[in-house]
Amino acid sequence: MGLWAAARSAGKASSTERQAAPIPVTEARAESGSINVYFTGLGSVTPLATITVKTRIDGQLMAVNYREGGMVQKGQPLVEIDPRPYQVQLEQAEGQLAKDQAALENARLDLQRYEALIVKNAVAQQVLNTQRSTVEQDAGTVRTDQAAIDNAKLNLTYCRPVAPITGRVGLRLVDPGNYVSAAAGTPLAVITQMQPTSVIFTLPEDQVQAVIERRRTHASLFVDAMNRDLTKTLSTGTLTTLDNQIDPTTGTLKLRATFANEGSSLLPNQFVNARLLLETKSNVTLVPNAAVQRNGTTTFVYVIRPNHTVTVRRVTVGTVDAERSEITAGLTPGERVVTQGVDKLTEGTVVESDQTTNDTGVPVP
Repeated sequence: MGLWAAARSAGKASSTERQAAPIPVTEARAESGSINVYFTGLGSVTPLATITVKTRIDGQLMAVNYREGGMVQKGQPLVEIDPRPYQVQLEQAEGQLAKDQAALENARLDLQRYEALIVKNAVAQQVLNTQRSTVEQDAGTVRTDQAAIDNAKLNLTYCRPVAPITGRVGLRLVDPGNYVSAAAGTPLAVITQMQPTSVIFTLPEDQVQAVIERRRTHASLFVDAMNRDLTKTLSTGTLTTLDNQIDPTTGTLKLRATFANEGSSLLPNQFVNARLLLETKSNVTLVPNAAVQRNGTTTFVYVIRPNHTVTVRRVTVGTVDAERSEITAGLTPGERVVTQGVDKLTEGTVVESDQTTNDTGVPVP
């Protein structure tokens, strides 16, 4: 019986030693630093200008002067429509103008003679009045002829349409040799302005007021255009404007951000995640995201005490980014928290930390 009691006592001692064995963990120190506050919304790249170039005259397409998919400059000729019919119209209008100008000049000379004769009562007043009307009619005819000339010159200009903006032209829509018509509305080219461009994105209405208040005190708010999984910044721009009404079906507001897009990384109709930088919080307590634990009702961290035991500390989390969390209550800079190995921890567990992580949670020697 004494041997059995001794064995039980030894077993209990061995079990106590096993329970007291330190649990290996990875730790990090809470630090004072800065963290950005972002609002993120789904957006679409929307060009500031997209121009569909159409013909304003009828004729045969003689040449296409742009390279499809290439950049064109404002004022650059795009295509050439056969100008010969309109050149003939111009010459006809110029000939008619010369004829009617001669008739006007003759009518004016007759009017001068009648005005001299009326003083001598050598011509009736009715003849003089009629001649004055003839001069006015001929002058109107000359103005009509000049308008016909201007119209013919304008049509000749339309024979060589130019790019109204600087941008990227799409695929060729009409091949040389085809007949184009203004009535048919045949597109000659589609040009999209690439630089700058914009992104229209949405934010929930409960975030809108914070954006409005921030704009009152800051000239510009920066917006990052991110890829679908928020791992890469495609371009950085500034918030330009907000829509004038909230969409009642979604409870969101549209916003437009403008991007220089110098590398043409943003393409029209591309879906992006727009990340609006609302503010930067300074001198706040930060820990790696891995240190923050949650259960059904509580958010907490495991704090390592000087005696190498852990205690459960309730905390209040503020802003969170991809790597760090702001602790607004429950923790002070300099305290040690567990970032890895929390599964086996309870209040008072003895731990052993053989490495420390920095404020981003990356282990360092």
